[in-house]
Amino acid sequence: MRSASRTVRIGGRLRVPGDKSISHRALICAALGDGPSRIRGVLDSADIRSTAGILRTLGVDVPPLGGDMRVSGVGVRGLREPGAALDCGNSGTSARLFAGIVSACPFTSRLVGDASLSGRPMHRVARPLEAMGARFTFEHGDGLPVEITGGALRGIEWQSETASGQVKGAILLAALVAGVDATVREPVRSRTHTERMLAARRVSVRSEGTTVRLDASTSLSALDMTVPADPSSAAFFAGLAALADEGEILLENVCADETRTGFYRALARMGASVELSAIRDEGGEAVADIQVRPGPLRGITIAPGEVPSMIDELPLLACLAARAEGETVIAGAHELRVKESDRIAAVVANLRAIGADAEERPDGMVVAGGRAPLRGRVVTRGDHRLAMAFGILGALPGNEIEIDDPGCVDVSYPEFWVHLGGVLR
Repeated sequence: MRSASRTVRIGGRLRVPGDKSISHRALICAALGDGPSRIRGVLDSADIRSTAGILRTLGVDVPPLGGDMRVSGVGVRGLREPGAALDCGNSGTSARLFAGIVSACPFTSRLVGDASLSGRPMHRVARPLEAMGARFTFEHGDGLPVEITGGALRGIEWQSETASGQVKGAILLAALVAGVDATVREPVRSRTHTERMLAARRVSVRSEGTTVRLDASTSLSALDMTVPADPSSAAFFAGLAALADEGEILLENVCADETRTGFYRALARMGASVELSAIRDEGGEAVADIQVRPGPLRGITIAPGEVPSMIDELPLLACLAARAEGETVIAGAHELRVKESDRIAAVVANLRAIGADAEERPDGMVVAGGRAPLRGRVVTRGDHRLAMAFGILGALPGNEIEIDDPGCVDVSYPEFWVHLGGVLR
């Protein structure tokens, strides 16, 4: 993870793997659709394999993940009672979206996950689903394993305390399968993939500011779609380009939904050249090519209202801040505490371990930039975002950074290390 020269030059065109959030939902919507759907570009990673496995356990014929696959939908009422636990692995998206789906099914399901996922809270999704009529029985605390007894649900108007595309998606999918109305209000607009995908499949769903309304429906149309490249995965190479001494990179076919591109706006504010081009609509999603060139980076402040649009990229932004001029302040990011790791504590501890100046705060962090070489061992706690973020710092000449578990990137980006080597010139 070190460059062979003292100058970092980046170049080339890169199409990172398919978007993880959209891949989950594409498989789910295809499974609940009427008839066969074709999906191109689905992400083949551990998390998406968890979603595919759960669908198979629920009676859907899902083929092995591949670049061009067909899923024969069973309809919104066609899922079968599972004969085994629904294994979510490390995927919080799988756990929360399927909690919504099985809450509307006339049987009992048991959701399980690995040790990391089992420590993440489920109460935020259980509360609205219980208000709709489902019953949750937690085996310990409010994490997995959990037994969910579903059935006929009632419609809901729900005010979310935090902006969460997973909670919103769980409510909307529960309402879809149950055939009832649902309204979800959020303090800040979260990711819009669920409602976009449902609308593209002829479900009546409307967004007005931070409110989403879904009308009762009895079916979901089949649809052929291409999953765009993941903006969270592309962000690592955008960050490397921003830190480079020369060159540029073109990131192709990236999901450009405004609820997913906050990092790129922040990167431009820091001083990098960031340009979106060839903006188009594909399957209900905004897609663009993103070109990034280096620039002298300066510290910025990330306000709470910006956090939902870049929540997964904040560890990377903190690492970039360690090489920017001045201080970077991240506030309102409580959600980082309940990701695959406590990302506030983990990012700050690792930045300090390699010699950077970082301060932990209850809802975020402060990172002061510097130019001294960064050296040391990064403890990822099995968190793929941490491995990749610190891997970008490790690619800079003069830095000597060891990643304790480089293989954990398989959760979202199995080819990351190969691609990282391929864009350095």
